[in-house]
Amino acid sequence: MASALGRTTARFAGFLRDHAPLLRKLQWGIVAIYAFLLVVPVFLPLPGNTASVFNNLTVLAQFAFWGIWWPFVLVSMPLMGRAWCGWFCPEGMLTEWASERGQGHAIPKWMRWGGWPFVAFALTTVYGQLVSVYQYPLAVLAVLGGSTVAAMIVGYRYGRSKRVWCKYLCPVNGVFNLLAKLAPWHYKVDEEAWRHPVIRIEPVNCAPLVPLRHMKGAGDCHMCGRCSDYRGAIALTPRSPEEEIVDVAHGDGWQTVLICFGLMGVAIGAFLWSASPWFVTFKQWAATWLIEHDVTWPLIDNAPWFILTHYPEVNDSFSWLDGLGILVFVGGAVLCVGGAAFLGLWLADRISSLAQPQSRLAGVHKLAQSLIPSAGIGVFLGLSATTVTLLQHEGVRTGWVAPLRFTLLTLAVLWSLRLAWRVLGQRPVGLVRRALSWLLVGAGLAPFCLAWWLFFVAW
Repeated sequence: MASALGRTTARFAGFLRDHAPLLRKLQWGIVAIYAFLLVVPVFLPLPGNTASVFNNLTVLAQFAFWGIWWPFVLVSMPLMGRAWCGWFCPEGMLTEWASERGQGHAIPKWMRWGGWPFVAFALTTVYGQLVSVYQYPLAVLAVLGGSTVAAMIVGYRYGRSKRVWCKYLCPVNGVFNLLAKLAPWHYKVDEEAWRHPVIRIEPVNCAPLVPLRHMKGAGDCHMCGRCSDYRGAIALTPRSPEEEIVDVAHGDGWQTVLICFGLMGVAIGAFLWSASPWFVTFKQWAATWLIEHDVTWPLIDNAPWFILTHYPEVNDSFSWLDGLGILVFVGGAVLCVGGAAFLGLWLADRISSLAQPQSRLAGVHKLAQSLIPSAGIGVFLGLSATTVTLLQHEGVRTGWVAPLRFTLLTLAVLWSLRLAWRVLGQRPVGLVRRALSWLLVGAGLAPFCLAWWLFFVAW
């Protein structure tokens, strides 16, 4: 059965390789739909309370982007790897198209900085909340459209037929890289066959700049199939979804920051602030303090729409204090939820590691990879909350959602704990220290779980 599955995946990869022009036509079709839904709603009146996906293009675009696209693109990563990037993504296609016709400059050193995946994700997430990207077409155009224009500029300037933007600057590249490590297949490289090719060697363009000969996992691969059977050494191969986390991935400092303080910190703060009574309490306290000290300008809602939400025609405008409140709430989530997750990992590593002090963080980074399922489900739950809200607006019954949410959260946390147990099992320590370390990893996830209970139940 395993060999039959392997032959099927190999044939599919060969189909992708041999039908690249067909895939490019599909991508152009997606670009056209993407551009239409991105641009046209900007010129339409804002929808009223009775607007529906069936009678209003703006609501349809909102549902397409935030109800379907982003939540289920995330779901596709642990199921199919980064197939979205290689087969469908309009930004990836456009940046490569621009690079084919561009200046071909060398990639600058500043662009190769390892912190961009976290910084780009954090800035985009927070900015999206400040301008209410889930609600308004102008905000969508600023966030998604601005990212697309930047991708094309980078593609035109740097590389030759490459996806430099995707490799280094895309705001979700780091997220996709992490989640794709859970995919049940990847392009496996046979290094022995690579050294002794039995077929004629033809050049292959790896647009996302993956070093093919040394490719070990699925995190960077866009699953486009161009390298399938290259040198008779690369094949799309089934694998255990835990293989890369346990046996391959070592992680690094910026990936750990993205997991703990990005996906389990910034993202949670961005999702929870609008439902939190703590946010309201902070705003009331701050407003009272400001008035008592005769400082009133932060209470004014005169910021332009591209800085803070400003749509007075529908009575929705943020004051400067609102913007500050969002930043404070997100910062609090980073410290309380992300900080707890990191502290649990650090303590677990201290107890289970026999390494020298200067190398201990390497163990933390390896152990942090086990939190990827929990971090990923958190982002999905937050994004899918918009899906549920839109479905409720259309009159769809959603009583089944709460049990499904907590089932998914429970399974993801259990998976993370299983991965942590396996990673800790690779260390030369006794069962007691291994178990204590594992419990500390679980304790670090407690604020993460509590946050979702507050969001979906208490608030």
